[in-house]
Amino acid sequence: MTDTTAHGSSGDVTPPVDDRTSQTEQVSSWSGLPGLWFGFHADVNRVTYAASGFGLMVVKYVVELAVIWWATGRTLSPLEFINPVLSNRQQLVAGADWLGWAWFIWTLPFLWIAVTMSVRRSIAAGLSPWVGLFVFVPGLNLLIMLMLAARSDSQQQATPRSYQEQVGTVERLRHAACGVASGLAVGIVMLGISVYGFNLYGAALFLGTPVVMGAVAVVVSNSSATRSWSSSAGLGMLSVVLAGGTLLAFALEGAICVAMAAPVALPLGALGGVIGKIIAESSGQPVQGTLAALIFLPGWAGVESLTTPRPEFLVSSAVEINASPDRVWESVIHFPDLDEPDEWYFQLGIACPMRAEIHGQGVGAVRHCIFTTGTFVEPITVWDAPRHLAFDVEQQPAPMFEMSPYRHVHPPHLNGALRSTHGEFVLEQLPGGRTRLTGNTWYEFDMFPQTYWTLWSDLLIHRIHARVLQHVRRHAEGIGRSHGKSSASSTLPAMRP
Repeated sequence: MTDTTAHGSSGDVTPPVDDRTSQTEQVSSWSGLPGLWFGFHADVNRVTYAASGFGLMVVKYVVELAVIWWATGRTLSPLEFINPVLSNRQQLVAGADWLGWAWFIWTLPFLWIAVTMSVRRSIAAGLSPWVGLFVFVPGLNLLIMLMLAARSDSQQQATPRSYQEQVGTVERLRHAACGVASGLAVGIVMLGISVYGFNLYGAALFLGTPVVMGAVAVVVSNSSATRSWSSSAGLGMLSVVLAGGTLLAFALEGAICVAMAAPVALPLGALGGVIGKIIAESSGQPVQGTLAALIFLPGWAGVESLTTPRPEFLVSSAVEINASPDRVWESVIHFPDLDEPDEWYFQLGIACPMRAEIHGQGVGAVRHCIFTTGTFVEPITVWDAPRHLAFDVEQQPAPMFEMSPYRHVHPPHLNGALRSTHGEFVLEQLPGGRTRLTGNTWYEFDMFPQTYWTLWSDLLIHRIHARVLQHVRRHAEGIGRSHGKSSASSTLPAMRP
């Protein structure tokens, strides 16, 4: 870090130290770390960047290793920790549903630190601030961090942009509107490229795009006058909100999926707005640099479409029943139709199980599980009474009816982005003539990042399991209401948002 104090004769006057310098000097002590990690002004030299970045990685790994071992008895290896795919983490938290949500929330501040420090480190190293955004890209992030940590500090300090002293309210609003419109355009173009071009709902769309939208919106809006940090974050989120509204208005998405994306997209839009302000104030031609950097989003989506794996996920739910395995088996195979659902999530349009029909008996029989959205066709692969019933999923309907002002909304992800592969019932005899009934569902999910979206799908599958398992329990214990013809049930196929 360069020395900013002017030396000269006794008659020389030492120029005042600006805010950026004073904040940079503060980070040399532990008390300055919050400003370094979560602030926006402090310069980041390579030693500070390396110590903070890799030190925080170690802290994050140790905490996650301890919590996962405590909650599940499983071990998180260093290779699993740095794995860019991340899908294996769903298996690590299996059986502790709260851990997946805790993991997501815990990761957010580390993401903020990594991105804002990398952007500021790029500036200090004499690079385009957009280079720092590549820490978002799985598999490339560690290489970018190593490069930024190894690169020498630039001897030429960034020159802050100068703005007109007085800018009218109308002019500021006009530039803000242009900025938000530019951010919105980035989002719509990326939706077309990723979804309709590469047929992929990937991390480039859900992670990279909201950040770039916010950054572009603020860079353009700052072309006439500087904005506050809160205003910049607000413009970033506004661009994301308007993008969601546009998807609803043009029947490209439904309200449920937009709402599910919001917990990720809104904070990332705010982060993008902050990054946009940093770029606008540190670059001589921020708009031109922004346009040149936009190509990294389509490139990221293209690489994802060629390299993204298709892992299989498991959701397991269980209930204990005051009945023998023989009686529970009969209730699994033959039980009355389910009542109309009262749960709000089923009322919103999530596919809800209503009944099942079986044609034949034993291996080779075919089950038809009727949901509110259509029918699942499930050939039976294991018929081991009264212990084990398993089946494959040969055909499935849409997982939901989308909420929308329009009558028919069917976005591409409803056509097989989530695929149920097989399921089973397992009956285990317990002391006292009781039975533990477990329902298992295996599914594949092609929406990324899977570490976030499978939180929702697992939650909904558990709710579907609970509806069926509790119905079987009531029927087996002789307290269920019987109406309509008897029919067969199954472990119900997985849902997707």
